[in-house]
Amino acid sequence: MKQSDLKYSCLIAVLYFGMNVNAQVTPRDTVAKEQKIEEVVMIGYGSRKKVDNTTSVSSISAEEVTKTKVLNASQAIQGKAAGVQVTASDAPGSTPTVMIRGLGTVLGGRTPLYVVDGMFTENINNINSNDILTYDVLKDAAALAIYGNRAANGVIIITTKSGKGKLSVSYDGLVGIRNPLKTIKMASGSEFANYNNAGKSSKYLNPDQPYNTDWFKEITRTGIYNQHNVSISGSSEAAKYFLSLGNYDEQSILKGTNYNRTTVRTNNEFRITKGIRLAQTLSATFTNDTPKSFGVFTSAYKQSPLVPVYYPNGKYGQPIYDPATGNIGYVGSRFNDVGNPVMQLAYDNQKGKNFLLQGGLKLDIDVFKDLKFTSQFSGEYNNYKYYNFVNSKAFWLDSDPMRVDSQYSATSPLTRLTNRNQNYYNWLLNNYLTYTKKIGNHDIEVVAGTETSVMNGIETLIINRQNVPVSQDYWNLSGVDYYGNLFSDSSTKAIESIQGNRNTTTSYFGRLQYKFMNRYLLSGTIRRDGSSQFAEGHKWGTFPSFGAGWVISEEDFMKDGFFNLLKLRGGWGKLGNQRVPLNYLPLSAGATYNYGFGSSPVSNGITVNQGYDPDLGWEVTEETSVGLDFGILNNRLTGTFDVYNRKTNNLVLGVVPYLATGIADVNYSHMGSVVNKGAEVSLNWADKVGEDFSYSIGANYSYNKNRLASIDLSKPVSQIVGGNLGNGIDTKLFNASSVGYALGSFYLYEVDGYDAQGNLKFKDLNGNGAMDGGDRRFFDSYIPKSTLGVNISMSYKNWDFALNGYGAFGFKVYNGKKAQRNGGENVEASVANDFWTPTNTNAANPVNPSNIPVASNFYLESGDYFRINNISVGYTFKNVTEYMKSIKLYVSAINPIVFQKYSGYSSELSGYNPSDTTAEGDPYKRAGIELDAYPTLRSFVFGVNLNF
Repeated sequence: MKQSDLKYSCLIAVLYFGMNVNAQVTPRDTVAKEQKIEEVVMIGYGSRKKVDNTTSVSSISAEEVTKTKVLNASQAIQGKAAGVQVTASDAPGSTPTVMIRGLGTVLGGRTPLYVVDGMFTENINNINSNDILTYDVLKDAAALAIYGNRAANGVIIITTKSGKGKLSVSYDGLVGIRNPLKTIKMASGSEFANYNNAGKSSKYLNPDQPYNTDWFKEITRTGIYNQHNVSISGSSEAAKYFLSLGNYDEQSILKGTNYNRTTVRTNNEFRITKGIRLAQTLSATFTNDTPKSFGVFTSAYKQSPLVPVYYPNGKYGQPIYDPATGNIGYVGSRFNDVGNPVMQLAYDNQKGKNFLLQGGLKLDIDVFKDLKFTSQFSGEYNNYKYYNFVNSKAFWLDSDPMRVDSQYSATSPLTRLTNRNQNYYNWLLNNYLTYTKKIGNHDIEVVAGTETSVMNGIETLIINRQNVPVSQDYWNLSGVDYYGNLFSDSSTKAIESIQGNRNTTTSYFGRLQYKFMNRYLLSGTIRRDGSSQFAEGHKWGTFPSFGAGWVISEEDFMKDGFFNLLKLRGGWGKLGNQRVPLNYLPLSAGATYNYGFGSSPVSNGITVNQGYDPDLGWEVTEETSVGLDFGILNNRLTGTFDVYNRKTNNLVLGVVPYLATGIADVNYSHMGSVVNKGAEVSLNWADKVGEDFSYSIGANYSYNKNRLASIDLSKPVSQIVGGNLGNGIDTKLFNASSVGYALGSFYLYEVDGYDAQGNLKFKDLNGNGAMDGGDRRFFDSYIPKSTLGVNISMSYKNWDFALNGYGAFGFKVYNGKKAQRNGGENVEASVANDFWTPTNTNAANPVNPSNIPVASNFYLESGDYFRINNISVGYTFKNVTEYMKSIKLYVSAINPIVFQKYSGYSSELSGYNPSDTTAEGDPYKRAGIELDAYPTLRSFVFGVNLNF
């Protein structure tokens, strides 16, 4: 039989089976089927029954969001939505990196748009997870185009809770402990000495010494965190009300780092009169933290175990040894340039305070039966204060046990203090009409409106002072000479005032949704955006989309068949990204020169030092997608399949100016494209056995192939050299040769065994007989090609159980700690016990290198992992008293088990670092490189939930 005949026969068989197999529907099954049909998803400026939706939207319930007891709600959804990759750091206060259907930009904004109760925001660090009602992820362009130039990276719509029913009071409290999920066994003192001695011509370190310091243990502790949430809600005929108060407090595993967040939220809705409703939302978040440099983790990895934390005289230990005896002491030579990690922590004095206020008003007016008018105003204000105090003289003295006060330079500052104050406010106003009409078998919904948003930019004031007295309070500097103590040098300004880019956007949008006979679905959206940040003639962009769906299970030939739901859908759309680098020609971009002959200038002049592309606008993403939704066996088994092709055109990249122009600075232009192609599958089985036992088993799988598709070679692209290890070595490159590879791919030498002395050899890829830059090539990226989520839940009488797992596959991680060596640093025990010697030429590791290791695939490892994210067990006491509805006791294990190939601490590396928050998720910084990275943690939680 021909293959085409076989496919045709299978199709006939499926249709016949669907038309003729009748399922036995019990009343319970009928209810389950109706509930599936009535599920609603948020789609932007409205909602839609899931069965009537033509786009790809993943909806996650409030119960799922709160099940994993973590600080940020986005971390809790990891593995719960296909096509949504969440890379989280367990550092307190960190922001998870959320990537929806791949990365589509090199220099532009990478984070999705968060819409919280109608307010646009860039992260949800301020939201108490217990306040979330719905969490919907818009994934395809047909769903996203309604948000126009903000939607290129996806949209996450969050609706917080409101009151309903009688007065209800609830409390949820927990306490947990945290420890690193994985630790690394480092070389002991004797192993370290033997390893380093083997790299020298003579024995220079005595392996028999009194110290054997575990530096990781010295800088860490058992982390403790607790969380308390109280909410009051209810409703009457005239009003709905909701008030919540939450506090999260953590003493993290890194000694001295503490984090506290307090949230207050009030949501109210008032029925002004028949057909007129006014809703109000307001949230305030107060955050206090004491950040520390994550570089101390790398120092703890690298510092020798022979070095004591403290010398017997109380001074901090240093890597100093006596060349005559090889013993650690007070005087002699340093055998590495790594600091004392405990000392680094002691002198790291930073604090931050943050206040964020968000709120809005929403007015709904029923103009007449089928027409509703909505006007919504939202705004946010943020103030962030931070200081960093450096006791310069004391740090200098403690860096060498033999130093004395008189040796300290009289011109150097005794102390330094940096104060930073940041403010911003944003507001958003939208007005739109919603018209719904049902005429016979025709259902129509039309939404049309306008939107104005203003981002005033971040105003930053930085003041650097010197010789500030050692104090306990560096917020209040009463008695300090504000002007006389200002400090500046070649790299630091005494006072620096920075105004972020102000942006105003005006938009017009419309959407039509049409349903015929409950089976044929059409939708179309268009949005026209105008942005103040682009040049005249390029301020406006139009972003259209359309979608179509066919509910096949509603056809007569499928009624009462095998499929309870079978829906085919597809769509196309255009999206924009306005968060791209800009060209500008202010006077400050020019430089003043003296023009004349010989050595005598005759006049001054100003020249422009940067090019300008007047056609620069937003990056534009086009996506085509097709999906299938189904439900069978009375909706016990449900699932979705999606395939998509997403291409970002107009990629904004840097352009190197031609030498003849005399211009030095890079300008920006449209000169490339990125493609993401992928597929997503979600399956869920839910059933009930008897009256007391119910369960569900779900899994989702995503595959995405990312690549740089093209670069316009008519312009010289400015290359990006990235992934720096802090020792002069870079691991990533972006230039014209990157075409065809995934963004953030590692650019390395390829190992080709050992030479006669046990050093690594590298392949001569360009065939010139020498090792040079032409021998490097691209390897895999840090971005996973596929992800897997597994979610299991069960309940029996008053017991409930949940298990969630998440895996990422098909990506690489660079072991930056192992590769960042300058000589004399510690190594892992596995390296110290298996390295090349003349009698061990097949060792897994080369000889102790005498030079800084080059960037090679020797340090590139598989990042594949699968982790159990959460296991929780709870027991609920119901109807305890007349006033207490329930008491639930629960225990949870968060990240209890991980299966990974990577030899380091964690292969889940977003690049987050408190000292450089712009690096997070940047493909050409330290994303995917384990260096100065916070370990993944294992947590055990005990909690109680009370409902009155």
